Amino acid sequence: MNIETLREYCLSKPGAEETLPFGPDTLVYKVGGKAFLLMGLDNDDFRFNVKCDPDKAIELREEYGCVLPGYHMNKKHWNTIVVDGSVSSQLLKDWIDHSYDLVVASLPGKKKKQ
Repeated sequence: MNIETLREYCLSKPGAEETLPFGPDTLVYKVGGKAFLLMGLDNDDFRFNVKCDPDKAIELREEYGCVLPGYHMNKKHWNTIVVDGSVSSQLLKDWIDHSYDLVVASLPGKKKKQ
C-alpha cells in the first residue's frame, strides 16, 4: 500500500471526507465530522493513525511490530501503523475499516443516516 492507495481507500468509505485541520502536512479523514485516520505527510516513513478498540489495540501492538501506540493521540484508543511491508494491504484495510466502523458507531442517529 502507498499513500495514494490509502487516500483512495479512505475516500471510498461512505460519507468520508479529507481535511487538513492541522495545516498542509497532516491529512485527516473524517466521517460525520469525526476523525477515523490521520496521516502526516512530512514523516521519513509511511505511517498513519487509526482508532482502535482498547483491548484490540493492545493485542495488535503485541502481535505486530508495525503497530505502535498512537503518536500524539490517546494511546488507549489510537494506534500508529508503520507501513513497512510486514503486513498485507488487506490487513491494513481491515484496521482502517475497524477505525471507520468505531467512529460511525459513535455518531448520533442523524449523522449515521447522512
